Amino acid sequence: MTTNRRDFLSAAVTAAGAALTPELPHTHDHEHQAVPSDLALRVKALESLLVEKGLVDRAALDTLIDAYEHKIGPRNGARVVARAWADPAYKQRLLTNADAAIAELGYGGMQGEHMVVVENTPKVHNMIVCTLCSCYPWPVLGLPPVWYKSAPYRSRSVIDPRGVLSEFGLNLPADIEVRVWDSTAELRYLVLPERPAGTTQLSEEQLAALVTRDSMVGVAKVAPPQAGVSA
Repeated sequence: MTTNRRDFLSAAVTAAGAALTPELPHTHDHEHQAVPSDLALRVKALESLLVEKGLVDRAALDTLIDAYEHKIGPRNGARVVARAWADPAYKQRLLTNADAAIAELGYGGMQGEHMVVVENTPKVHNMIVCTLCSCYPWPVLGLPPVWYKSAPYRSRSVIDPRGVLSEFGLNLPADIEVRVWDSTAELRYLVLPERPAGTTQLSEEQLAALVTRDSMVGVAKVAPPQAGVSA
């Protein structure tokens, strides 16, 4: 995940209830804009104003953003998934008591106090949404992406989950059950993706490198290792 100052401030403004409406692309592949969006310009203006008035220290903000980019985010969730794939006992603890199992790896705290992990299988595919706002497990997934917070994703994931998955490039066979889990301020979910074939001999570090944020939200599967990666 790529996080910059504007992304962080956008999430903060949204969480505070500001009237910002992020744009959701209809597909998973986002086109780059030559001109910043109206939202990006407003966030940049807000940042400049806060810094000018001395309410935000730019260095402190950079430190906080760096923490979410490199210490708090999908990398944490990927380590949880990799441990579950490699250690059946840990996987059982994770599915039984996610809070305690995640805490074993040193993760937890605000926006992730109460977690449930749901497992994808050959016959069941899980996906996560927050229909009311944008509740998201920050300690293991970092800041929520713009599309996750958008009204189309929040409403259509419940009404037409297969259609939404298809727009992300994931077309599931008809015999696979799709389960949609609605996160709340009290309870947040994390998907344990299926372990891809050809990864038997990979280390936990190598396994974690395969896991993506989208696979832990349930809008994608984990792809097998690329050619040249020892399995």
